[in-house]
Amino acid sequence: MTDLSLTTPSALKSDILRHLTFTLGKDRPNASLYDWRMALSYAIRDRIVEPWFASTRRTWATGHKRVYYLSMEFLIGRILEDATINLGLYDAVGEAMAEFGQDLRLIIEDEPDAALGNGGLGRLAACFMESMATLGCPAYGYGIRYEHGLFRQRFEGGRQVETPEDWLKQAHPWEFPRPESAYTIGFKGHVEHRDGKEVWHPAETVIAEAHDTPVIGWQGKWANTLRLWAAKPTTQFDLERFNRGDYAAAAEPEALARTLSRVLYPDDTTYQGKELRLKQEFLMTSAALKDILRRYLAAWSDLRDLPRHVAIQMNDTHPAIAGPELIRLLHDEHGMPFEQSLKTAQACLGYTNHTLLPEALERWATFTFGNVLPRHMQIVERIDQWHKEENHSRPHYVGILKHHEVRMGELAFIMANKVNGVSALHSELVKKNLFPELNALHPGRIVNQTNGVTPRRWLRMANRPLSGLITETIGAGWESDLDRLKGLEPHVGDKGFRDAFDAAKRINKVAVSNWIGADFGIKVTPDAIFDVQVKRIHEYKRQLLNILETIAHWHKLRSGQIADPVPRVKIFGGKAAPGYAVAKEIIRLINDVAQIVNNDPKTGDLLKVVYPANYNVSMAERLIPAADLSEQISTAGKEASGTGNMKFMMNGAPTIGTLDGANVEILEEVGAENFFLFGLTAEEVIERRKMPEHEKAAIEASQELQDVLQMIAEGRFSPDEPGRYHGIVHGVWHHDYFLVSSDFADFHRAQGEVDLAFADRDRWVRMAALNTARSGFFSSDRTIRGYMKDVWDVTSAL
Repeated sequence: MTDLSLTTPSALKSDILRHLTFTLGKDRPNASLYDWRMALSYAIRDRIVEPWFASTRRTWATGHKRVYYLSMEFLIGRILEDATINLGLYDAVGEAMAEFGQDLRLIIEDEPDAALGNGGLGRLAACFMESMATLGCPAYGYGIRYEHGLFRQRFEGGRQVETPEDWLKQAHPWEFPRPESAYTIGFKGHVEHRDGKEVWHPAETVIAEAHDTPVIGWQGKWANTLRLWAAKPTTQFDLERFNRGDYAAAAEPEALARTLSRVLYPDDTTYQGKELRLKQEFLMTSAALKDILRRYLAAWSDLRDLPRHVAIQMNDTHPAIAGPELIRLLHDEHGMPFEQSLKTAQACLGYTNHTLLPEALERWATFTFGNVLPRHMQIVERIDQWHKEENHSRPHYVGILKHHEVRMGELAFIMANKVNGVSALHSELVKKNLFPELNALHPGRIVNQTNGVTPRRWLRMANRPLSGLITETIGAGWESDLDRLKGLEPHVGDKGFRDAFDAAKRINKVAVSNWIGADFGIKVTPDAIFDVQVKRIHEYKRQLLNILETIAHWHKLRSGQIADPVPRVKIFGGKAAPGYAVAKEIIRLINDVAQIVNNDPKTGDLLKVVYPANYNVSMAERLIPAADLSEQISTAGKEASGTGNMKFMMNGAPTIGTLDGANVEILEEVGAENFFLFGLTAEEVIERRKMPEHEKAAIEASQELQDVLQMIAEGRFSPDEPGRYHGIVHGVWHHDYFLVSSDFADFHRAQGEVDLAFADRDRWVRMAALNTARSGFFSSDRTIRGYMKDVWDVTSAL
């Protein structure tokens, strides 16, 4: 807990000035916005360090079991505001900065988003780290310190253009470099059989160097560590080459090493890209495991007891190499018998599956895998053979090694003691559709842990008007016990409360309207429905369905088919993977439609389409509190869970969605009357795909969809290039795997219901308020308690 004497505005002012002077070397008259932000950040960081140290000391003193969370992404967003709120310092900080003549909001918004993730997977990992700290679960997060992250998105002529993120061009005040915590990581080379054991001689090596960021929980009672690895060369500089004038070659070792921690998810359409990605995954995982064993051996000597003190969670298949690498470390380097090493590793490891998409479950060609990690290839073969011998009924087509590929999903499953899905529906589909044979061989291994989000960031911090109303209505304390939001339900019947709830939403909508006008030159009215779909651009998430329905709505508005139209602002946000051609075409179509619709005098303020570039955590914190309608329209059976759906619900936005992922549980919690349901179920999706020419049948049954596809095909939205979207139109007609055509008519109907409900203001505000009141289940604190009990077997250290 932070010393109260450090929480006063005068104490903060003193420390801010000290850092401004002695850390940044600036005086007040010459300090820039950046200088003030850095000085404040260091002053706040100072107040995190003591609870951080105290938490670590307590864990060591009690011998408490630790959780190690391995993830290629940690989409942590900005830290300054989040930290001040969790420490209870926000008001004191605001007062201190005001006395310096500084605007705290401008300082907060000057902080760059840490480019350490892409979407839901990385944001979930960040929420989990914060919840583990709040609950006093001793934990380390392990990832990579990406210099450039995914990419910065901008639009040129409606097209997505990728440029490097530059978040580290400034000093990152929240991290502590740990050059003493560094490990040599090897690649390639050969394996020698010597003295009865296998000895790996890597041909390439890099150093993984640690950078620690403390993660402070609610009220500053506990802090954990996010440890990110940066790749450094083992040979810094070749002086001999430099002196010969070969300057580029002299710096080659450093350039090759930095490549490993430069970009999140490098394009793996080339062999070089595949090799780089596998090396990244091994760098992160091997360094983490070596760090875990070093920490364990500092307190205990018997590695057979490792599972009593260590739980390692693999977040998706990216760290699935953890199984073979932990076996290698235990067997090759510490002399533990192979089978005992395997069972010890298995008892430590858990695997979270995040996808039912076969292409997203990593598979490596055995040639690539064996070339980059020759010793691990041998170990994988032994794991597969061991599993086959232990399970005589295993079908011949099941296994880790099949069709000259290493299947990382199967490897993670076999090497984990628990496998979890991330929503009730998803976990059942993992059992039935993804790993049915392995589930039959290992009944009870698959458990469900429905995702959640931290209410501290996504309600308390992001939505100050609404969180203030909640505290005023039910009192403080809901931030760490979100089930208390149920206490709002009796107030929903009170008109005064509904008016206050509506007023809170309007404050957020006005702020977003002003932002859209100032930054994008698009005039939107806060009286409109703010209809928001923000997420990675992917065919299964069906941004295409959304924009096709938007065109249909625009067409009806223009032709006077809607008697009492309700103004609507369609807001899109998200990035497409650089190599994902179809997703990038969908982005361009959305932007082209926006150009036509937003400049149409016939429809005026009745419909606007807005697509701000470079969607990130900070933009989400702006948009989600202002949203009226949450678009969660993935093809049923494809979205594992979603977490955006939970954030929207928590902030009082009813969902329009399919029965997919956590939408199922949202519908159960909020009630069908407060949810706009449409579309085929997961079972119906499977049956519909079996129908010959199901696309053609669906299109011919919907005049609205025919009209939309005709307008696109004629070049209505691309007059300079009429044939630009023939590929998209052809796909909907003939290759509609994600069933956009089949769900279009029902989606269009549901959107009509949205208009009717929104026109009845009292009904709409009731729906919105009940979404907030019934969102308590979706706290990541509840999720983490489930992992602690069902997966990690760990208790709180508080």
